[in-house]
Amino acid sequence: MSSHLPTHRPAAGAPAVPWNRQRLRSNNEWLLLELLRTGGGSSRAQLARDTGLSKPTVSAALAALEQAGLVREAGRLAPERGRTAVLYEVDPAAGHVLGVDIGRARLRVAVADLAGTVVARRDVANRGRSANAVADAVVAAAHEAIAEAGLAADDIVHAVIGTPGVWDEQRRGVRYATSLPGWGRPGLFDRIGEGLGVAVTVANDANLAALGEYTLGAGRGSRMFAYLLVGTGLGVGVVKDGELLLGAHGALGEIGLVPLPARAGEPPATIEQEAAADAVVRTAQDLGLGGAPTAKQVFERARAGDPAAVRAVDREAGQLAYAVAVLSAVLDPDLVVLGGGIGNSADLLLEPLEQALHRIAPMRPTLAPSLLGEEAVLLGAVATALETARPEVFERRTAGLP
Repeated sequence: MSSHLPTHRPAAGAPAVPWNRQRLRSNNEWLLLELLRTGGGSSRAQLARDTGLSKPTVSAALAALEQAGLVREAGRLAPERGRTAVLYEVDPAAGHVLGVDIGRARLRVAVADLAGTVVARRDVANRGRSANAVADAVVAAAHEAIAEAGLAADDIVHAVIGTPGVWDEQRRGVRYATSLPGWGRPGLFDRIGEGLGVAVTVANDANLAALGEYTLGAGRGSRMFAYLLVGTGLGVGVVKDGELLLGAHGALGEIGLVPLPARAGEPPATIEQEAAADAVVRTAQDLGLGGAPTAKQVFERARAGDPAAVRAVDREAGQLAYAVAVLSAVLDPDLVVLGGGIGNSADLLLEPLEQALHRIAPMRPTLAPSLLGEEAVLLGAVATALETARPEVFERRTAGLP
């Protein structure tokens, strides 16, 4: 994800405000701050060389940033000749963000500093029997993590919540969140935001996972890659040249809603209904697997060689191959990353999935397991929150400088 300069533009339609000395100084400070963030500790002289700014300009900007609590001394470098150079770095404690991953089975919360380092987290079972109970559990877990980090609620600059479904700004709710009953009711996320006392952005979980995987995992360097999130539901996030693709209504990648060819005498089912966790369990039981296993247990028993479990995994691979075939025909990605709870069993799924894909599709992208595993959505939420928080912290802390 790219970093953006803090906006100084007027509202649309308003006349442009001319440049002035204060705005130029502000942009110099932002330039140095971003250079220190992306490049690590550096001296005044090195920053002057890297930016083309004069040494006095760099010194003045660093002094302002230090006064604002945005940078700090990182040490000193003693050269063989000349004066000792002071090294500067971004102060990661200048602000904090909150990332949240809401799933049917688990609720995950992380507090991170401006460097993206997770300083506290909670990972709890989702035992909410109603949508309101789930929302309140998210708020409770977040407050616990914030307290563990030694922070107050107003120390959190921004929060990003990953959820199944597609955010509808007009309704103030999500659509298509089929794996969480009642989750589409308007007002739930306003309830969470009010409980947290912080500005909240809501994003699709597969989209956040794709951003996390592109930033930190298997998607790095890919021109066009799709993240196939398979767990209690099924979703897709697509990143092209580092930018997330959303579609006209934010629903790009919702292939779980695509109907599959109906079997004789049966109503049509969607890809999600036939490939998500419940379908794996249902298939295994139909094939004679005893007990009432979870999807995770089906895969564990397949690793142990149980014939019914192995056949259930092969069936799951076939359903996912259909999903990848649809993706390949529409988007032509160079890479598809398999993630989510079921995606964590890529060691069992990838080979039969590739075989099934060869049988049904002429276009075959590279398939790879997620490197972030079940952390992908949470880390994507943190990374997205930081994109908003960094310029906001800069604006807040430099606003009162002379």
